[in-house]
Amino acid sequence: MLSIEFIRQNKEKVKEAAKNKNREVNLEKILELDDLRLELTHKIQKLREERNQIAKKPHSAQNNQGFVRGRKIKEELKKLEEQLAINNQQLNKLLSYVPNVPLDEVPIGKDATGNKAIKKWGEIPKMDFTPKSHIELGKSLDLFNLERGAKVSGFRGYFLINELARLHFALLFYVFNKLTNKGYTPIIAPAVIKGFVHFGAAQFPWSEQDVYKLNDDDAYLAGTAEQPVTAYFSNEILNEKDLPKKFVAFSPCFRKEAGAYGKDTKGLYRLHEFWKVEQVIIGKNNVQEAKKLHEELQKNSEEILQDLELPYRVLLMCTGDMGEPQIKKYDTETWMPSRNAYGETMSNSIMGDFQTRRLNIKYRKPDGKTEFCFSLNNTALASPRILIALLENYQQKDGSVLIPKVLQTLVGFERINFKK
Repeated sequence: MLSIEFIRQNKEKVKEAAKNKNREVNLEKILELDDLRLELTHKIQKLREERNQIAKKPHSAQNNQGFVRGRKIKEELKKLEEQLAINNQQLNKLLSYVPNVPLDEVPIGKDATGNKAIKKWGEIPKMDFTPKSHIELGKSLDLFNLERGAKVSGFRGYFLINELARLHFALLFYVFNKLTNKGYTPIIAPAVIKGFVHFGAAQFPWSEQDVYKLNDDDAYLAGTAEQPVTAYFSNEILNEKDLPKKFVAFSPCFRKEAGAYGKDTKGLYRLHEFWKVEQVIIGKNNVQEAKKLHEELQKNSEEILQDLELPYRVLLMCTGDMGEPQIKKYDTETWMPSRNAYGETMSNSIMGDFQTRRLNIKYRKPDGKTEFCFSLNNTALASPRILIALLENYQQKDGSVLIPKVLQTLVGFERINFKK
C-alpha cells in the first residue's frame, strides 16, 4: 500500500502509474477523505484537551456549567469519532486499490505484448521425429491421469503416478536443498492462512476471485508460499543488522484461476492445486540493494534451469503485465515443444514497501528510527508445470524420456521407458 504522504507528494506520478497498470484510481476522493480525516482528528483532539482541562479542576470548582459542558463534549466526541471511523474505512478501502509505482526502467505497455525479452539461454532441441506433447507422453508412459483426476478432484484435477511422481518429489527436494546450501533459511509454510495475509501480499482486493475460502471464519488457502512467508514478521520491528532475511519456502498452492477462464485448460500447465519452492526476502528500504537482491534471486532460478539443461528466456515485464504491487518484475519462461513457444515457469518481483506497509513490518536503524522493510519474491520451482518442459524436451525418438543428470541419483533411474 502506498502511504497517503507519498500520494500527496507524487499525485501525478501515482495517477500515471495506475493508468499504465490498467487500474482506475480516484485520487481526488482519497485526498478529500484524508483532508476530512485531518479535520476530524483536529476537532477530536481539541475536545479531548478541553475535557481534560475540566477534569483537572477541583471538584468544588466544577460548577453546574462545567458538568453540562462535560456531557456536551462527550456527545460531540461520540459523533465525531463515529464520523472518523466511517471516513477512515472509506479512505483505507480506496487506498487499498492504488497500485504500486514501477521503477523508471520498467517498460510501459498495455499487456504482454509490451514485455521485453532481455536474455535467452540454451539451444532449442532439434528433433528428427514428430515430438509428442506432455499429455501424449503422460498417456503412453502411464505417468499421470487427468480423467481420473477430474473424476476425483473436479476440473483441472490430476494424478501424478509412477516415475513422474518420483520425479516431481526429486525436483522439489533438489531445489529446496540447493537454495538451503546457498544460505537461505528453509521453511515449510502453512497452506491455511488468514485474510490479512492475502491482503498484505496484495492478493486482496485485486485477485480475491482466485482465492479459495474455507468454511471456517477468516480461513483461506494460500496461492503461494510468498503470502504466509512474507507475513512471517507481520507487526514486528526487526533489527537492521539482521537484514536481509532470506527464505526458501516449500508449500502446496491453491488457485481458482478464475481470471484465466478458458486458458490452458488441457494438461498440467494451469492447475488449481500444485507445489512450489519459493524464494522470499525481507530487506532494507533501499532500492539499489533491492535491485542487487532481485538479480540474486534471478540468478538462483536460472541456475536451476541450467542444472536441468532446459532452454529458457527472461522477460522484463511491462507495466500492464507486471501486477499491482510490483515495482519491477522478471518472468522466466522455459521452452515447451508442444506449445512451440516458451511458457512461464518463474516470476521474480521487487515489491518495495508495498506489502510490508500492509503487514506492518519495520526495521530499526542504528539511530533508533524505524522504516518499513522491502520485500522480494521469486519462484524457484513450480511443479507439475516444470514437468511439461522436462518431459517434452527430454523425450526420445523411441518414445522414452531421459532424466536430467542432476536428478538421476535422486530418482534412481536414468530413463522412463514403456511399461511391459
